[in-house]
Amino acid sequence: MSDFEGLVAIVTGGASAIGLATAKLLTSRGAQVAVLDVKPDGLPDDIVGIEADVTDDAQVKAAVDAVVERFGRLDVVVNNVGIPAVGNVAENSDDEWLHVLDVNVVGMVRVARHALPHLRRSPAAAIVNTCSIVAWAGLERRTLYSASKGAVYALTLAMAADHVREGIRVNCVAPGAADSPWVHRQLSRTPDPEAARQAIVDTLPMGRLVSTEEIAGAIAYLASPLSGASVGTVLAVDGGIHGLRVRPPAQQHLIGR
Repeated sequence: MSDFEGLVAIVTGGASAIGLATAKLLTSRGAQVAVLDVKPDGLPDDIVGIEADVTDDAQVKAAVDAVVERFGRLDVVVNNVGIPAVGNVAENSDDEWLHVLDVNVVGMVRVARHALPHLRRSPAAAIVNTCSIVAWAGLERRTLYSASKGAVYALTLAMAADHVREGIRVNCVAPGAADSPWVHRQLSRTPDPEAARQAIVDTLPMGRLVSTEEIAGAIAYLASPLSGASVGTVLAVDGGIHGLRVRPPAQQHLIGR
């Protein structure tokens, strides 16, 4: 498939996990891809890595300008960079709140701000933000992270309304429990990582974590010119955890009673 042939894409946080899977997929489908990351190391030869911290406006502008100078255009922005946070409303310090919101929300604003002048010249302009189902589904000890992703949800819809008449589509994906390095790190801190993983899996309707490749596929769908009528869309990639109510395997025999 070459629906991205001739298009240029930026993927922030693209050196690992969801971002890297997305960068590889867009490249395989014809795009020229530049990854913006604080450590753009170990990328495939056909993906350009640019060091940039999304909390630094000057670095973001320089990185976006470098992409356009190199490729002559910009068509797709995947605002994927984000950092996690664990804790209830009393557990995260003011400094942590400010830092997480700066990365997860204002970082997306900075990238979009500097990309907009170039996207306005594209016939296939698209921005895809990485949100999360915690934007609307309450999870324990995720207060700060949930607040940041709730802001991304609202930001996506507001941006979509602002720029749809300019031909720039803005959408977001909302992953559920992903098979990602962060989840692996959290599990490794438990007394029994395998039991902790299974406890999560038992709550998921699909009976497994969502893969980074599946999330990348959803991002590519929303970014593709083939989905030209999708705008202001929030696409859940969560294995059914939000919309379905499926009994855990141990209770399957109760179905129908």
